[in-house]
Amino acid sequence: MGKLTSWFKRRPTNLSDSGQGGTNESLPPAYLAQTRQLLSKMKILPKMRVNRATGARPLYRRFWFWAGLGVGGGIVASIYGISLIDRTLPDQSELNAVLREQTLTIKAADGSILQQQGEATREQLQLEQIPDNLKKAFIASEDRRFRQHNGVDPQGIVRAGLNNLRSQGVVEGGSTITQQLTRILFLKQEQTIWRKLKEVRLAQKMEQELTKDQILERYLNLVYLGSGAYGVADAAWVYFSKTPDQLSLAEMATIAGLAPAPSLYAPDKNPEAAKRRRDLVLLRMQEDKVITPEQRQAAVQEPLTLKSSLPKRVQVESPYFTSYIQKELPKYVSPNVLKSGGLVVETTLNPSWQKVAEEAVAKTLRNQGRWENFKQAAMVAIDPRNGEIKAMVGGKDFGKNQFNRVTQAQRQPGSTFKGFVYATAIATGKSPYDSYEDAPFVVDGYEPKNYSENFHGSMNIRDALTRSVNIVAVKTLIDVGFTPTIKLAHDMGIKSELKPTYSLALGSNEVNLLELTSAYGSFATQGLHAEPHGITRILNRQGKVIWSANFKSKRALDADSAAIMTWMLRNVVEAGTGGAAQLDNRAVAGKTGTSDEARDLWFIGYIPQMVTGVWLGNDDNRPTYGSSSSAAYTWHEFMEKAVEGMPVEKFPKRPKLDGRKGTIKAQSIKPKQVLNRSIASKDDDSEGESARNSNSEESGSSRRRRSRRRYSQEEQQSSDYTPRRRRRGSSESSSSNSSSESSTPRRRSRRVESDSPPPQRSRRESSPENSSGSSGSSSSQPSWRDRLRPSNQ
Repeated sequence: MGKLTSWFKRRPTNLSDSGQGGTNESLPPAYLAQTRQLLSKMKILPKMRVNRATGARPLYRRFWFWAGLGVGGGIVASIYGISLIDRTLPDQSELNAVLREQTLTIKAADGSILQQQGEATREQLQLEQIPDNLKKAFIASEDRRFRQHNGVDPQGIVRAGLNNLRSQGVVEGGSTITQQLTRILFLKQEQTIWRKLKEVRLAQKMEQELTKDQILERYLNLVYLGSGAYGVADAAWVYFSKTPDQLSLAEMATIAGLAPAPSLYAPDKNPEAAKRRRDLVLLRMQEDKVITPEQRQAAVQEPLTLKSSLPKRVQVESPYFTSYIQKELPKYVSPNVLKSGGLVVETTLNPSWQKVAEEAVAKTLRNQGRWENFKQAAMVAIDPRNGEIKAMVGGKDFGKNQFNRVTQAQRQPGSTFKGFVYATAIATGKSPYDSYEDAPFVVDGYEPKNYSENFHGSMNIRDALTRSVNIVAVKTLIDVGFTPTIKLAHDMGIKSELKPTYSLALGSNEVNLLELTSAYGSFATQGLHAEPHGITRILNRQGKVIWSANFKSKRALDADSAAIMTWMLRNVVEAGTGGAAQLDNRAVAGKTGTSDEARDLWFIGYIPQMVTGVWLGNDDNRPTYGSSSSAAYTWHEFMEKAVEGMPVEKFPKRPKLDGRKGTIKAQSIKPKQVLNRSIASKDDDSEGESARNSNSEESGSSRRRRSRRRYSQEEQQSSDYTPRRRRRGSSESSSSNSSSESSTPRRRSRRVESDSPPPQRSRRESSPENSSGSSGSSSSQPSWRDRLRPSNQ
């Protein structure tokens, strides 16, 4: 033990198997091994600094220690930095996006684009639709090793740096096509190191998620090429008015050369720079053996000839409809999704029908509107079976006024609301042949007036609807009650508030055209109501469906009652106030409506496959000189063309009336005071009837009178109503002709119902009125036509 201690005194910091370390002395290997075991047991060896390579020098003073520490720290820092970058990048599932952020594309039902917002590509192409030379021109110009690298090309970066130094300017970029695509889709254009690092990392991830062809297709469809052109198809049209497959080799190279700096190389702004850039692209294509020297030489000699065009679809198609769609979007997607953008909205609009609707509205405003004193019109067409909006015209000129009169204008519906009153009555079990007395009537201080202020005596529900008699409608409402009527109207699609007043029967509560038209669609579908909507699907930036329409029809009215109402509403068109809406080869059901002083002119009509509503009037609520037959005529102009090629479907037959049981319980109103008055003498009635029969050419004309109350007032029409444009005989017409009566003209009378567009006349010119079987009062005077007629004596 003494020898061992003496040895350690001489060599306190070195213990070597070979005896090296500053002395020639050494211990035998066997002895050395025994010594190690002993020192380990004595716990002396861990306390000693032993380093075979460096002798007595500490580790922290050695170069390799610090070098290793630096490399290790760099690796840790790199891993942390990558993880930090990854946390700021989009999810893996978002890397296959096909649209830029902050864009919105609205498509019609046939896939045509109605509107685009933001940096949107007007025309997307599949990769196979893009000419091969155009693809290779972009690769030669932007990323010559596109097929070899994994998103980042170190060789390309070095080559670009050398070329830029050689040229003493920026002639080539180091970013790959994949990097550029990530910048287009996900990153801003700021020139920062952090953005570049994210770009590199995103490119690597995108290469793992997508194929080279998918990356190239997205890039060629999204790259901005100046003058509002996004993608090669837009650029071909904007600069050369061609499709990509029509471009020459020189034109393809010109377009490919735009990518680095569209404002600098745009051929319409800087043609010389564009030619130099084009020639450089052609040279690279030759170097890459994509084209031959002969092809390059021919392309270089080709003059740069432009034929500029505006980007496609800069103008918005169907602007009232697309603005409605944008307001509907928040109902179906979250604010965050809307804010990020990149959405494609597929809609229900039928472009052909939309065009016909716009033409019909424009024609009415141009013709009837001019002399009937209405400046605005609106129309909407809906498929009642599923609630899809097929056409929408919200006004005369969207550029001057964006107010949508289909969805935003709240107007009094006039007698179109009577459809809900009578539907409630039929659903409670009443028969269309149940009668009421059409006579002077005051209920709780409210005195409804027929339009002509004349009365018919006993009248059944069907005839009252056909002639649009106000007093019978109010009496029917009293019998069935406010609550059932309001509930049915809401179930059928009316969204606006309806107040329980007697004037409700005459349409005093305001509604909009969309809800009124949709509600009448419930008659067409035998009592089923589908929510009206204009969107079928919404797709995100990746092309995935994030919302799709799934509106289920709900029962609003029993099928038998709906069928009876359709039968009654058909009679309105065939023998009543809606005659101008008749179609040659198919049955039509519908209802006219006119509010106080003809401020609102309505017609809501339907066939089994479509329901269409029309409104005419003025935004400032000024009275018109018109009639609801103008609205019916507008309806006819649209439907006549829209139904071309559409199969003719028949309405259901009228159910048996005997033994019917109600599906709605009536809640009769109990007025506090009712005052019934007798009808005036019938002598004047017969005189009026004689005048009517001798002036058959005036059948269907009417004039407007001012109502004693500011509630809605409705046109009156005799049941022998036959349009001049299309005369049709009917049993109802024949049977009721004898009850047609003339009414007394007044100063400044105007037409409120007509079977055809009336001739232009002065505001003070009088016209004979086709009343609803009106009986003239004892003080009535004969019309000017009667006074000019030779006597029979």
